[in-house]
Amino acid sequence: MPYSKSKSIKRFSFGVNSNPDSHKAGANTVSISTRDVDGYYSTASSSMTMTFKEATALQGFLNKELGGYVSSGGTDTDTDTGTGTGTDSGTSTDTTNIS
Repeated sequence: MPYSKSKSIKRFSFGVNSNPDSHKAGANTVSISTRDVDGYYSTASSSMTMTFKEATALQGFLNKELGGYVSSGGTDTDTDTGTGTGTDSGTSTDTTNIS
């Protein structure tokens, strides 16, 4: 069953798309996009898409280098855009401010 999940914060949008039934290259991807907020970036938007394997390598690097980092405050919004299962209400408040 295909699954799609996205999360947006002030300056970035993150997305995960998975289709475990598909064996085609590019069926399982992670994307990171900039959001044009107050002209912070010189371009309107920029995006990168990577495979799960590449995203796992990035996750390992970030966990190693930023593993002890915890910030306070912040509100993020989760938007479930897919057909995944679960009881996600669509909005969450967490204490991590990535922006």
